Amino acid sequence: MATVEESFPRGGTRKTHKSEKALRQPVEQDNLFDISTEEDSTKRKKSQKEPAKTKKLKIEKRESSKSVREKFEILSIESLCEGMRLLGCVKEVNELELVISLPNGLQGFVQVTEICDAYTKKLNEQVAQEEPLKDLVLLPELFSPGMLVRCVVSSLGITERGKKSVKLSLNPKSVNKVLSADALKPGMLLTGTVSSLEDHGYLVDIGVSGARAFLPVQKTQEYIRQKNKGAKLKVGQYLNCIIEEVKGNGGVVSLSVDHSEVSTAIATEEQNWTLNNLLPGLVVKAQVQKATPLGLTLNFLSFFTGLVDFMHLDPKKAGTYFSNQAVKACILCVHPRTRTVRLSLRPVFLQPGRPLTRLSSQHLGAVLDDVPVQGFFNKAGATFRLNDGALAYARLSHLSDSKNTFNPEAFKPGNTHKCRIIDYSPMDELVLLSLQTSIIEAQYLRYHDIKPGALVKGTVLTIKPYGILVKVAEYIRGLVPPMHLADIPMKNPEKKYHIGDEVMCRVLLCDPEAKKLMMTLKKTLVESKLPAITCYADAKPGLQTHGFILRVKDYGCIVKFYNDVQGLVPKHELSAEYVPDPEKVFYTGQVVKVVVLNCEPSKERMLLSFKLLSDPEKERVGHSQKKRKAVHIGQLVDVKVLEKSTDGLEVAVLPHNIPAFLPTSHLSDHVANGPLLYHWLQAGDTLHRVLCLSQSEGHVLLCRKPALVSTVEGGQDPKGFSEIHPGMLLIGFVKSIKDYGVFVQFPSGLSGLAPKAIMSDKFVTSTRDHFVEGQTVVAKVTNVDEEKQRMLLSLRLSDCSMGDLATTSLLLLSQCLEERQGVRSLMSNRDSVLIQTLAEMTPGMVLDLEVQEVLEDGSVVFCEGPVPGLVLRASKYHRAGQEVQSGQKKKVVILNVDMLKLEVHVSLCHDLVNRKTKKLKKGSEYQAIVQHLEESFAVASLVETGHLAAFSLTSHLNDTFRFDSEKLQVGQGVSLTLKTTEPGVTGLLLAVEGPAAKRTMRQTRKDSETVDEDDEVYPAVVVGTVKKHTLSIGDMVTGTVKSIKPTHVVVTLEDGIIGCIHASHILDDVPEGTSPTAKLKVGKTVTARVIGGRDMKTFKFLPISHPRFIRTIPELSIRPSELEKDSHTALNTHSVSPLEKMKQYQTGQTVTCFLKKYNVVKKWLEVEIAPDIRGRIPMLLTSLSFKVLKHPDKKFRIGQALKATVVGRDPSKAFLCLSLTGPHKLEKGEVAMGRVVKVNPKKGLTVSFPLGKIGRVSVFHMSDSYSETPLEDFTLQQIVRCYVLSAAGPVLTLSLRSSRTNPETKSKIPDPEINSVQDVQEGQLLRGYVKSIQPHGVLFGLGPSVVGLAQYPHVSQYSPSQKGLYNKYLPEGKLLTAKVLSVNHQSNLVELSFLPGDTGKPDVFPASLGLPLPKQEGRQIEPEESDHKGEEEKEQKKNQKKKEKRNQKGQEEVQLPSKEKKEPQKPQAKKQGKRPRLESRSEQERMNKKQKKAAPSEEDDSGVEVYYREGEEEIEETSVLPKQKQTRPAEVPRLQLSSGFVWDVGLDSLTPALPPRGDSSDSEEDEKPQQATQKKSKKERELEKQKAEKELSRLEEALMDPRRQPESADDFDRLVLSSPNSSILWVQYMAFHLQATEIEKARAVAERALKTISFREEQEKLNVWVALLNLENMYGSQESLNKVFERAVQYNEPLKVFLQLADIYTKSEKFQEAGELYNRMLKRFRQEKTVWIKYGAFLLRRGQAGASHRAMQRALDCLPSKEHVDVIAKFAQLEFQLGDAERAKAIFENTLSTYPKRTDVWSVYIDMTIKHGSQKEVRDIFERVIHLSLAPKRMKFFFKRYLDYEKQHGTEKDVQAVKAKALEYVEAKSSLLED
Repeated sequence: MATVEESFPRGGTRKTHKSEKALRQPVEQDNLFDISTEEDSTKRKKSQKEPAKTKKLKIEKRESSKSVREKFEILSIESLCEGMRLLGCVKEVNELELVISLPNGLQGFVQVTEICDAYTKKLNEQVAQEEPLKDLVLLPELFSPGMLVRCVVSSLGITERGKKSVKLSLNPKSVNKVLSADALKPGMLLTGTVSSLEDHGYLVDIGVSGARAFLPVQKTQEYIRQKNKGAKLKVGQYLNCIIEEVKGNGGVVSLSVDHSEVSTAIATEEQNWTLNNLLPGLVVKAQVQKATPLGLTLNFLSFFTGLVDFMHLDPKKAGTYFSNQAVKACILCVHPRTRTVRLSLRPVFLQPGRPLTRLSSQHLGAVLDDVPVQGFFNKAGATFRLNDGALAYARLSHLSDSKNTFNPEAFKPGNTHKCRIIDYSPMDELVLLSLQTSIIEAQYLRYHDIKPGALVKGTVLTIKPYGILVKVAEYIRGLVPPMHLADIPMKNPEKKYHIGDEVMCRVLLCDPEAKKLMMTLKKTLVESKLPAITCYADAKPGLQTHGFILRVKDYGCIVKFYNDVQGLVPKHELSAEYVPDPEKVFYTGQVVKVVVLNCEPSKERMLLSFKLLSDPEKERVGHSQKKRKAVHIGQLVDVKVLEKSTDGLEVAVLPHNIPAFLPTSHLSDHVANGPLLYHWLQAGDTLHRVLCLSQSEGHVLLCRKPALVSTVEGGQDPKGFSEIHPGMLLIGFVKSIKDYGVFVQFPSGLSGLAPKAIMSDKFVTSTRDHFVEGQTVVAKVTNVDEEKQRMLLSLRLSDCSMGDLATTSLLLLSQCLEERQGVRSLMSNRDSVLIQTLAEMTPGMVLDLEVQEVLEDGSVVFCEGPVPGLVLRASKYHRAGQEVQSGQKKKVVILNVDMLKLEVHVSLCHDLVNRKTKKLKKGSEYQAIVQHLEESFAVASLVETGHLAAFSLTSHLNDTFRFDSEKLQVGQGVSLTLKTTEPGVTGLLLAVEGPAAKRTMRQTRKDSETVDEDDEVYPAVVVGTVKKHTLSIGDMVTGTVKSIKPTHVVVTLEDGIIGCIHASHILDDVPEGTSPTAKLKVGKTVTARVIGGRDMKTFKFLPISHPRFIRTIPELSIRPSELEKDSHTALNTHSVSPLEKMKQYQTGQTVTCFLKKYNVVKKWLEVEIAPDIRGRIPMLLTSLSFKVLKHPDKKFRIGQALKATVVGRDPSKAFLCLSLTGPHKLEKGEVAMGRVVKVNPKKGLTVSFPLGKIGRVSVFHMSDSYSETPLEDFTLQQIVRCYVLSAAGPVLTLSLRSSRTNPETKSKIPDPEINSVQDVQEGQLLRGYVKSIQPHGVLFGLGPSVVGLAQYPHVSQYSPSQKGLYNKYLPEGKLLTAKVLSVNHQSNLVELSFLPGDTGKPDVFPASLGLPLPKQEGRQIEPEESDHKGEEEKEQKKNQKKKEKRNQKGQEEVQLPSKEKKEPQKPQAKKQGKRPRLESRSEQERMNKKQKKAAPSEEDDSGVEVYYREGEEEIEETSVLPKQKQTRPAEVPRLQLSSGFVWDVGLDSLTPALPPRGDSSDSEEDEKPQQATQKKSKKERELEKQKAEKELSRLEEALMDPRRQPESADDFDRLVLSSPNSSILWVQYMAFHLQATEIEKARAVAERALKTISFREEQEKLNVWVALLNLENMYGSQESLNKVFERAVQYNEPLKVFLQLADIYTKSEKFQEAGELYNRMLKRFRQEKTVWIKYGAFLLRRGQAGASHRAMQRALDCLPSKEHVDVIAKFAQLEFQLGDAERAKAIFENTLSTYPKRTDVWSVYIDMTIKHGSQKEVRDIFERVIHLSLAPKRMKFFFKRYLDYEKQHGTEKDVQAVKAKALEYVEAKSSLLED
């Protein structure tokens, strides 16, 4: 009723208010030309002036209520139209489109090309270049769900399914098209996208034509921090912006994105919004005009009316709105035709820029029962209230299954319905429901609900070549690819499937984000009852399932399951039989049944097998049994041997006969027993307690190592990395051996690495010497990395000790013998009599045998006796020296039976055959002699009884490596501790060996070198027992000399005790060279004093307190001084260890020692100083005479006393290192003997000295007289006598000159030493070696660090046209004589001449070459002419002018005084310094590192190169070209290359690369020698052949020479690979291509260089850019040059590139371009003074003095005042060098009058005047300077300069005058101070 009342007020028409009148007019104007539709606002209908009376009341009533309902009808797709602007919310972000939620539950799509123009442009660029752009950001990074966006409907279409779809655009050009530039006002809220990033902000595209919007950086900082996670804004980023200010009538707009400003922005009337340009998203202040249940109408911005539907009322205030209430509203959309404005009062829209929050609603797809109706809207739908109180909405179409069944009565408030959540509308914050039965009952509602592996029903939609499309649900379609249409490949699917067919599919893959659903129709897969694998975690080993073959490869098949899970069936698992070619047996798409072998989910790897249980019946039962049958890792099983394979046994695990493999190395812990067991085990044998190590790919790997079995049984084996901690000891086996270490595996399958460094306590040369694969080891964990599943282990015995060594040793021995006994029992089961006999034979058995024969090596073979094939033999040692003949009967004892070779080792030794029956004590120590050695144990016979005992050679599993010196030998004496006293079944006693120190050597090897010091002293002692004695230290004894040895005498005392007197204890004072032991004779009686005792086994001194002292050999002394002492007090009874005694000997101390022997192998003398102190004298320290060193045995006699100096202790600490030649400190001036260890071609020798010092000898110090081949006579290991020149560095500097090593021989020195430039005098004739050929002359070595230069005119009287001749006739290392032309000591420059007229020697080029003599003098004076101009002159073919110019120049120079004549060569010196790193580094280092001098100073006019130069420093080019050069600036090469290439060559003058015959020439002179070669005599041909061979060998040498210049592209490729960052190599490579006119290749090389050189090497990169600019300047077009230049500016410091290009233009005489470039630079770099100075120099060189003055003025205007003085001084310098000297002086004077205290300016002024002014002017300036009132330090500097100047240019009187003035100044200063 209320609505009717409103429409028809009682009493006819209502009086209109003023405000309404005002309102009506603009609306009318706005809508003047619009077509009125049903949706027109009521306002307008009321305002139509139709008389109300004409209408019938009834009709009016109906219409008015209808219009109200229609007016508040919510939006539908039908009510949208193109161009309509709406506010939307981003719902989903995909790669190529956005899904936008629109008001009233609608949604639309934005394509990626509709974001903005700048973003679309970037996309096109990316497509064009086919690779991702760095600065292109994907949509998911630009947009996030919940963002509010303003969009415009770009098109309304109908999809293939007949649904209507809305296409939207966010492009500001479309959204803001309604705005014009002049309509923009400050405070307006607009949206825009970032179109580009600038230095100080961002350009924003707001889509308003004619307006440029800029967003300053400072306005974005808060936004970037809060909203953008600190990242800069990206192109295409969507922003809500406020207009800050508008300039130029809307031409330039400044924006802000500050959150506080944006969120409070309100559209006001001042902003002049109209219905045409009103934009969605604007917040306005409004007034409620009318409230109805369906919504509100509002007035806003004074003139406009809009409506709010029920969904957009503020939920908290719904139902409380009243007329004229003031509210804030947000515009949702404006209809372009009807001008209907829809608004929202929801609070979330009233803060622009704030994203919408996602409502926490129940999950999509949930079915809800009994949901109550909240309200019903006739044409819209119904609202419902959910359990959580949230509002939900169902469209009218979703309230019933069809229009016919719809009953509005059912939707009265309070009624309940069953419904399903189908969607969520972020814009309305509503859950959308459906009551349609089909939707409620649908299996799937959206892609998220579908899981891989699920069965789904669907309907065939279409059949396409790419597969069948199946409809699964209302909005869900899936694809069945052609491979999946059936179990077998289908050619015509349309015959089987028809559109509309219902099909049952299984889901292969579902990707909800991409809305991608893949399914299969393969019957086997669809109907399979086996579990489906949808992720790698599902794949448990042993699981059987169905899959399909994805690919067939030669190594196996790849099988795929669901959800992209796939696995590999390796070739050996394809079938029980071998499948040679899987591609012929299997096909892609084939359905297969597989079993999972193993799976690693973390790596997404799975191994499968087609080998299933063979029997189908078993298969069913198999499931329950499978678990029981499978062998688990760590399980102990019994196995039966099936067959032997090459490296192990194929076995079956009992009781289920599961096949498995037992490798040979896993049969035993003992490496040697593995092959033995393998040999004797047969098929059918059973092995018990075998461990399962691993089970991979169906293979079971077993292990029978007792150590591992017991570890697993005891549960000490960690199962995972989490259980392992550093310090744990684990038992495992060597899995593999690498050069860097050993991999060890443990029973649980874990493995670790033992690096080489901690593999052994001994030094490891090769890892394979220490361990073998499969060996059992104990490892200590040192480091665990759980993340990477890695651990590091130590196998060192010191780390891995398993307790007492003796116990371990015994355990290993008994285990080894037990296994061998097991082998015996296997042998006894064999049928062969021989084998059974061997099995019964045990060590210790005594046999009577007949000798068959005695072999050459001395061994004896016995007859086989009753058993044919039995081999018994005794080695030479075991013959025991007996005479044996064939047929003789002998008693032998068995030592060992070799069960592999089937041989028996026996011994004839009497002691063994006739054993003594003596009771043995367990645990007692016995002497024994080794009789037989096996790999892991040894058999020895006890000395006392002859019993055989076995002892282990290893005391630990890891203890497998022995140095040769540690290995036991047969016949060696050992000390054994018995562990058993009865031989068991093995026939051997078990024993453990005592310390290695107790071993004694075998007796028969008397003179062998391996015999150590005292081993053969007491033959009686070794085997027999030693008598106990009761002597103590200090006792006097008498005895008889029994025998005399070189260094000691053996004496027999009373009671048969043996004593010993050392050579050092015979005399008090031993004369050098005598032998003290010779004083005593055998049989002589001596009285001696006991001074100590030696252990009879180790011969070590023992203290008297030692329990074994009574069993020692007394050490005696017969020195008179010791005999006289009081008996006990005199002697120190406390025995100090030899090591302690050794410490008492200091380096440099002199000692007396006695020569024991000369060790030929080690090349040293072994000496004894005292009984327990030994020493060694290295051969090189025995004498300085070559004669003695050659035959030391002639000079030194054994036993002789020598006086030696202690030089150090041996690292092993057991020896003193001694010298007979003095202290051997190798200090400066010392002469010593050394050995040549390396011959460095053309450089010298490396020499080593005994104690590890190394020295180097330069070629200049080989001899006092240089030879052509100074190093020819030296070979490696040759002994040389050296003089130490310097011991400063780690490497000594040596000389072999006899004038140094034998100074007493005063012979003449043909070639004196030249150690510095000071040693060189002008006019001197010196010999030396050629160093290298340079562009401007020949570098010539005069001494180790002195290099001179012979310029080309001084090299030869000829001037060859081919530069190659220099390299040929002046190779590096050639010996020549040179005359010193001039020496400049200040700059260390030496100028040389090789001319015959100077040296008196023949010319360097033989006359036979017929070379031309130089035609002009000018050439000789200026070598540069020939070098650099030749090629340019070819280019300008104006011969006449050329000759005139050259003659003129020649004459000019002839007239010049000698000083200035050299001037033109000066730039050469500078250029040389500028060249980046041409010589190899070593050469530069040799050029005297000591003297690091700078480039020649500017006063230095000598034209000689600076050779003392710092490593790789580039000397700045400070000087400028002299005046003569002004005319031809192109002469300066840009980057000199050793290949002789010049950049300044025209394209026409480049010649293609020729074969290396030298440069061909058209001149007749060149052809004549060629003709002559045709007629040659035999001798000439022979000579030529020899010459060719020499040339060939020279070439080969050159190829091997590391400093060889590259000659081919391959050479360069090799070089740039080894030094990729060296620009000089790349530039040489470019030059190499340019010489062959291959410009494109040169460009390609440059591009390669720019990609290859590391980004850190900026200078190197810049060098290549400069080379490329040069190349383009000469051979490219202006356009190509500009392109390269622009790129160079981007990648380098722009200023450097600009300056380089300006130089390039200037040098190639492109002055116009250079001028333009300088002008550009002056605009861009106006604050850089270098640019102004360079520009000034450029103008002065062009002769434009006036322009230069103006440039200076401009520079001073632009630059800050602090730079002014420097700039003025620089311009003045330029004036001096290039312009008017008078003007330069004026500038300097002017500057100095203003800044009199600027000493730097004074200094430059003085330099310039010295260079360009007269002596008077110079003196005038000095006079002024020294009268300035400056600081004393500065004054001292000027006085010193004045003095130096006068010394150089003035007389003695002048010098004195300056000194007097200086004195005067000092006195004046001091008197001032006193005052």
